[in-house]
Amino acid sequence: MVCVVTTYLPTVSETFIRGHIDRLPTKTILVHSWPPSIGDEPILSLPTRVAYKIRKRIARNGAVNETTAAYVKAFQRWRADVVLAEYGTTGVLVMEACRRLNIPLIVHFHGYDASVREVIAEHAMSYRKMFNQAMAIIAVSRAMERRLITLGAPPEKVHYNPYGINCREFGGANPENAPPVFLAVGRFVEKKAPQITLKAFADVYRVLPTARLRMVGNGPLLDECRELAKSLKIEQAVAFLGAQSHEVVQEEMRGARCFVQHSMEASNGDCEGTPLGILEAGASGLPVVSTRHAGIADVVIEDETGFLVDEGDVKGMAENMLRFAQDSELAGRLGRAARQRIASCFSEERSLGRLSEIINSSKRRVLS
Repeated sequence: MVCVVTTYLPTVSETFIRGHIDRLPTKTILVHSWPPSIGDEPILSLPTRVAYKIRKRIARNGAVNETTAAYVKAFQRWRADVVLAEYGTTGVLVMEACRRLNIPLIVHFHGYDASVREVIAEHAMSYRKMFNQAMAIIAVSRAMERRLITLGAPPEKVHYNPYGINCREFGGANPENAPPVFLAVGRFVEKKAPQITLKAFADVYRVLPTARLRMVGNGPLLDECRELAKSLKIEQAVAFLGAQSHEVVQEEMRGARCFVQHSMEASNGDCEGTPLGILEAGASGLPVVSTRHAGIADVVIEDETGFLVDEGDVKGMAENMLRFAQDSELAGRLGRAARQRIASCFSEERSLGRLSEIINSSKRRVLS
């Protein structure tokens, strides 16, 4: 039994975690929430997160660590023979329970857990201990792989395994015949830099007034971006669609000329892993204009499946968007190449197969 552990139920955007739970070729059980639960059944009864923090401080002073006891109970009940911790911070929570039960621990990093400076500082010592104990550590980008090794992970334990998507759910984009519509999908947060996407589009719009930008997602910067669109005098050409279902995103991709995302390092150090929107756009058959940031550079081949610019480069972003807006044949050619690349290198089957290999290898090492 593989116990997939996360401190909360996966969000709509975290389809990769749901894929691990539902589609790994082995029996899995999800242990989730705070305090930890299996399904809807609580393992550890604490009334609030505040109470948990108080007891955690007490535990550090030598009292029984109730969190560890709760995970021990869960792993014993479900006869776990391997634990897959989603996010490095979750790995810290479960490592002692795994040690007590001699269960192999696999820690899957995703993004903020390997980049946000406050998180790294808070968990520096715990991460090093976890790295030594874990059987395997998974990075979703080459940049993350290098970062984890810098943080102390033994290189031989770090496995590069980018996200994969179900390519059968995407496709049908025809950028060669689509109007000059740019699509952005993602939360309105600092590391997605939606303001830069808007500024770049404003430059495109001044040259080509028929261009349109459609932005899917919610987040703390949404209102600011609405005001920015007004100040740039492009509000009539920009549609803020809010959070949408998977099906709506697929339909939006089928009607676009190009996918755009200006990811960059946030002021607190937060970085992407490998953005799913980039993978989904490529699988749909869309070319991409994005940045040389984190796992994006692993996915997008410059001048073959899309164009990349440096973080913060508004002018370069606009120039490359305009190339696709003015040359539909170019968009079609790079879009077809993008679909082929995602299907061959970033499929869900490939990613889950690799993860399954890592899990089975960890089991064998314990048995030997």
